[in-house]
Amino acid sequence: MLLRLFTYLLLALGGVQATCGIDRRQVVRSFNPHRNASSETTPLQVGNGNFAFGVDVTGLQTFSPFATMSTWGWHNFSLPTTTGQTSVNDFTGLDWWTHGRLVNYNQPNPAENEISNWLIQNPQRVNLGTIGFSFNGVDVTEEILKDKSQTLDLWTGKITSSFTYDGAVVKVETWADSSSDTVGIAVESDLFSTGSLGIFFDFPLPTRNKFDAPFVGVFNATDKHTTSITHGENRATIRHDIDATSYYVLMAWSSRAEITGPVDGTHRYVLQPSKGAKKIELSVSFSPSPSKYTHSYNDVTSSSKTWWESFWRSGAFIDLSGVKSPNATELQRRTILSQYLTAVNSASSHPPQESGLVNNGWYGKFHLEMILWHLLHFARWNQFPLLRRSVPNMYSQYLSSSANRAGLQGYDGARWGKMTDPTGRSAPGEINSLLIWQQPHPMYFAELEYRSFPSEATLKSWDGILTSTADFMASYAFFNESTKRYDLGPPMYPASENTNPNATINPAFELAYWRFGLDIAIEWKQRQNLAVPDKWVEVRDNLAPLPVADDALAVYEGIPNMWENTTVQDHPAMSAVFGLLPPPSSGPSLNMTVIKNTADKIRDLWDLEDCWGWDFPMLAMNSLRLGDVDQAVAYLLHPLFEFDDAGYPVGGSRVPTPYFPGSSSFLLAMAMMAGGWDSEPGMHFPEAWDARVEGFVPGL
Repeated sequence: MLLRLFTYLLLALGGVQATCGIDRRQVVRSFNPHRNASSETTPLQVGNGNFAFGVDVTGLQTFSPFATMSTWGWHNFSLPTTTGQTSVNDFTGLDWWTHGRLVNYNQPNPAENEISNWLIQNPQRVNLGTIGFSFNGVDVTEEILKDKSQTLDLWTGKITSSFTYDGAVVKVETWADSSSDTVGIAVESDLFSTGSLGIFFDFPLPTRNKFDAPFVGVFNATDKHTTSITHGENRATIRHDIDATSYYVLMAWSSRAEITGPVDGTHRYVLQPSKGAKKIELSVSFSPSPSKYTHSYNDVTSSSKTWWESFWRSGAFIDLSGVKSPNATELQRRTILSQYLTAVNSASSHPPQESGLVNNGWYGKFHLEMILWHLLHFARWNQFPLLRRSVPNMYSQYLSSSANRAGLQGYDGARWGKMTDPTGRSAPGEINSLLIWQQPHPMYFAELEYRSFPSEATLKSWDGILTSTADFMASYAFFNESTKRYDLGPPMYPASENTNPNATINPAFELAYWRFGLDIAIEWKQRQNLAVPDKWVEVRDNLAPLPVADDALAVYEGIPNMWENTTVQDHPAMSAVFGLLPPPSSGPSLNMTVIKNTADKIRDLWDLEDCWGWDFPMLAMNSLRLGDVDQAVAYLLHPLFEFDDAGYPVGGSRVPTPYFPGSSSFLLAMAMMAGGWDSEPGMHFPEAWDARVEGFVPGL
């Protein structure tokens, strides 16, 4: 154990397989995104993980109303008024037969359609407002602007934009504060002196749309919400009220200006600098409660510069700039941009939603099965301060509601939900209530933290969470009297979410993950010299074997026509058995012939057209463990695994853009390529690549 920890320390400090002295600033800035027109789907963003401000090519939200989003900004529409469906407590869900008994699941009830839908659709994440340029009543389009140019400086978090309108140049700088929900804006133009240019603030109404992309909210329902303004010297506060939700926007500016509004029939206010002015510096803070203080523009710029330089200089790093290969260049580009974008969109105090702080998917809620793909890379890249913003705190916060969920179903411990809001309430849904692969996630997070911080404090911080998680996992497994083994399901959905839940039993990945989770939970107790519950050991040592069909892993035990038709669609989670997961530390060893055959069959037979996001990094990690580095690179650069010009992961036909599990899982695979894993620490790049890395600890 001490030798292993010493090896990790050497790797993290730049010893074995790591090379010091990388010019990180040069590598990072060589991939600064540049645009000459707005994207139809993605903004450029400034932000800090809990707050983000997305802009079009003007440096504001002038023509494309990209979102201003936060961790705290949520809204509920009014509850239904139908008798018997006026309270969340009126929702009863549905009972399913589960191993000879009725179990209540959090699923939409046809007899309670209105409250079921309300619970699915509420709350929604709010677009806090848009800020853009006004042109003194002239109808201006983006196409009218000349000489448009925009660059995001990744090293400082600054967006610099410029354009020409009516013969005059407009220069814009856009920043975000590192620790508050504040955006800093500086604008310089002779147009201010003639009154031809101003800055507007507008406020949309949330919608009940499952997906609000690329823009969030609507601006044409002004009678359904209200705004009001309070004026001060060189400052103003706008209050926005939407049903029971209220929040405040405090703005302060550097030079003489007047703010008026709202414009008739809108919630739009216009800040007009005094004639003669040529520059204005503006800071805008969004808050759930009134405040008299906002950070100054200079405070925001200083904070952003300091934080981003610290971010890039800390943690692990990959430098492929010395590799003469377009594949290496593209992997480097995706790596740098994904690091920036996940810091902006995923490093929050709550788990991120799939689209981060860009737009809304699934009403803005986060999915607890996806937090592994969203957040685990922060541990592998040695960015633990960002990981610790949300875990283990999130698990502690949701422990009570998860224990209540398990108890109502007759299980021990805590059953983690799926599509979740900040209160820990999981939205009704058949898949939502029958998915199980989120259950062992806490074990993976805990184990990665322990290998970097092997202390009593780490053990104690996770012990209650892991205990409740393992208690549920042992309780959920059903003892099969015929086979004398413990089964998982039915009813259940595997990670692919595309099987018959009443026929799905012992899915390959979930079985392997169940063993992994119980192994970690048992070792966690042993590290603390605490008693290990007998049930954990009994279930782990008697789990059903991994299902096999045609000498390869099957999606689940007894699946008909495996490797044909619909059985080879959606997430190929069997690849994670030896990719995301290490070889088992208990029970029978993996049959490597079966594992290799599984990888081959997925490559040759799987409908990759039906895959997206984290599927390709998951397959790449499987390829790496199998020693096929070239195939790993091919998966990471697969034509269906796209990243746009600013580094956003393209959602494709299944989900809107961006789909951030693609970014985070990509970084997880790159960390595996850079740092290796327990049995094979060190770099695993193609042989001819002159790659350099810093700060990686081997993965599991």
